[in-house]
Amino acid sequence: MSLTREGIAYRVACDLPEGAYVNLGIGIPTLVSGFIPEGKEIFFHSENGILGMGAIAEPGHEDIDLINAGKQYVTVRPGASFFDHPTSFSMIRGGHIDYAVLGALEVAANGDLANWRTPGEKVPGVGGAMDLAFGSPNVLVTMTHTTNKGKPKILNKCTLPLTAPHCVKRIYTDMALIYVTPEGLELREYAPGLDAKTVQSHTEAPLRVSPDCREMKVPAKFVAAAQVAT
Repeated sequence: MSLTREGIAYRVACDLPEGAYVNLGIGIPTLVSGFIPEGKEIFFHSENGILGMGAIAEPGHEDIDLINAGKQYVTVRPGASFFDHPTSFSMIRGGHIDYAVLGALEVAANGDLANWRTPGEKVPGVGGAMDLAFGSPNVLVTMTHTTNKGKPKILNKCTLPLTAPHCVKRIYTDMALIYVTPEGLELREYAPGLDAKTVQSHTEAPLRVSPDCREMKVPAKFVAAAQVAT
């Protein structure tokens, strides 16, 4: 069993605190804004110049002037503001974004992040992820636990070019929620139907199991019978 992409995004949305300023990266992170409970105020930031971004626009309700950094049509919340790139990156580099939710290709045991490849690959260049990884005090990673060939993506040491070193605080995957601590990686939750031993078998880096480690609480619609592909 594993979480769907929506399930990963839902689990992140549950952890974002009231009043937080949050940037959503490309991929799974863009889904997070769609799972904020009614009445909970989160200020979503998009690096192309939006503060107060809402969920991804439903088909047929797109506004061609409203897109996020991944070129997806989005909605905006009442009171949203728009600004240029220099202002947007001043917010990021100035430490004004509380949380950055980013996708990843690899995460190391010490919190190193790799979420881009060299030119010629399908994954785009490092882009604004480098600024977010350095500028935000809380970097949360969302990704599938393994590659589409079944190889671990949580490693002892990253093999791909780094986006930023020692920056990741939590890793949300389709199999688990893992905290990056000074003592190493700590398994806090595992997907319904799994256990700590199964998660470790799909993780290269050693995991310390938290004393209160538990099965993840997510709606059944977010649990898939098989692991999702990258």
